Amino acid sequence: MATDKELSDFLKSVEKRAFKRTAYTVRDDDSALDIVQDAMIRLAEKYADRPPAELPLLFQRILSNATMDWFRRQKVRNAVVHNLSDFESADDDGDFDLLEMLESAEGSVAQESAADSVARAQILLRIDTEVAQLPTRQREAFLLRYWEELDVAETAAVMGCSEGSVKTHCSRAVHALAKALRAKGISL
Repeated sequence: MATDKELSDFLKSVEKRAFKRTAYTVRDDDSALDIVQDAMIRLAEKYADRPPAELPLLFQRILSNATMDWFRRQKVRNAVVHNLSDFESADDDGDFDLLEMLESAEGSVAQESAADSVARAQILLRIDTEVAQLPTRQREAFLLRYWEELDVAETAAVMGCSEGSVKTHCSRAVHALAKALRAKGISL
């Protein structure tokens, strides 16, 4: 059974990556925050009695299910209020960029020049853009494997597909990202 501290530490360790993964999927920061928060609450309410080693896989599955639930609700909502959206105004008053937040939170010991900082920010933005443009399943497999550091079997369980599918999606994602970034002059 996970202690309150172990559960809290686990949730703190996954919150930023979970947000980024969800934001890529739903393409709306506010909704992504809501989805991640709901997934964390569900984990804490229903699975706090599980061993700490089971928490990562459980959380990823809960997060995937919460994201799918969001898409289902959006589909119904859009069907019902489709014409009402013409009356809403676009409100771009506060963009939240997780990559910028992570950069400042890490607190680098070495000072970098302004030019290096700008160049790094531009590269991160290009990578972020390319990851966001991957097909949904490739992006999900890529983020679970390389950001969440799940193994192939765990990723397959979270995605609800075979291990072979995970390997295929990851391979295609890596090749597509490498090709797109090389075309933009970025070699990693």
